[in-house]
Amino acid sequence: MNVTTLKPLLAKNRSWALQRRQRNPNYFEKYLHQQKPHSLWIGCSDSRVPAEVLTGSHPGELFVHRNIANMVVANDDNLLSVLQYAIFYLGVKRIVLSGHYGCGGVQAALNLPESPLADENSALARRIATLRNDLKHGLSALSASNENEMDKLNRLVEANVIAQFSHLVAVEPVRKAWQSGQELAVFGCVYDLQSGHLKELIQQSAEEPLP
Repeated sequence: MNVTTLKPLLAKNRSWALQRRQRNPNYFEKYLHQQKPHSLWIGCSDSRVPAEVLTGSHPGELFVHRNIANMVVANDDNLLSVLQYAIFYLGVKRIVLSGHYGCGGVQAALNLPESPLADENSALARRIATLRNDLKHGLSALSASNENEMDKLNRLVEANVIAQFSHLVAVEPVRKAWQSGQELAVFGCVYDLQSGHLKELIQQSAEEPLP
């Protein structure tokens, strides 16, 4: 009988830590007593999109929040508490909201009317329903498109980044920072799983009137 253990992960952790210390004996001491990340990363929980790895960041450089389809929901206390702590206690100067091509959450929202999730009463079903509502304009545009399914999904991923970005720049912690004159730039990006490249789609660094 095979029993799943933590041993492979622990072994890789020990190897990683040893390599870091061999290259720099003080590697783990820099942020031992405090953290001073320069950026907050809001991304998708997809295991293929690890924020620190794809940005080449070291411990202490990124404050990270991840959820399905990199969503920004105004009444999500988890996200709001992360934003508040990152902006006002850690003093990050940059927020990166990143989606990624091939996003399963966006695909689920696209398929929702025929998906088993449509009949569920679960946290996942509610979140995907919210996502589909956020994407209704993008879905309407795609219905008349002659693009293949992969290109349509990629366009919808970009539409999701724009939609979530619009929510992000309107939430209280971000607007409060801008109103107080705090330096804060917000970026909307998309990550390409095939090339490994991150592409900027939109940015904002000051408060703009709400529509």
